[in-house]
Amino acid sequence: MSTQALSTPYDEIRERRRRFIGHLYSLHAKLESGSAHQVSEARRTLAQLRRSLNGPRYEAEAYAAVFPFDPPQVEQQAWILVAGLFALHPQPRSTRSNGSRSLGTSMKILAAERNSAERRFVQLLAVDRASLPHYLRQTIRLLSSEDITLDYYQLLDDVVTLMDERADPERVHRVRLGWARDFHRPTPSVASSPSPAI
Repeated sequence: MSTQALSTPYDEIRERRRRFIGHLYSLHAKLESGSAHQVSEARRTLAQLRRSLNGPRYEAEAYAAVFPFDPPQVEQQAWILVAGLFALHPQPRSTRSNGSRSLGTSMKILAAERNSAERRFVQLLAVDRASLPHYLRQTIRLLSSEDITLDYYQLLDDVVTLMDERADPERVHRVRLGWARDFHRPTPSVASSPSPAI
């Protein structure tokens, strides 16, 4: 394990993640700013982040957006991946009015629109670490096609766990279970409706 990860308090790492995701959300704010300069800058950065998803040869496109936030070495690949995923589906920071959505919750919303979404989601839950980036790219593209938002703070936390070769298998399983629970959880109207009489 990296000595950096061992010597850095968890709260500090969470704060770095928070600032990094906040920076990604600020790119969407620049797109909506109305300032030609800010819009151009955000588009250029997002294009670079999207290209970084094309494999290791293009990964360097993301370094300028990721490394200023000092990701722990064991988390670098997860941060680079999430930056690219955000660029596929940039969106505003969630507010109290629409709440934050886990990947499972967002896919549940998509499944109400597309019959194939549940099958895609089940595939995502079952993939190994090496295949995860490919399936996440497909998933985020699907969510983007229907303009369904998700919580990128939570996504980064989850992806860090799923991509960590040294992660406790139980922690990895809990992330997948959390996504599945959110996908299958009844909507509040269904959960609060009375049971039919027998």
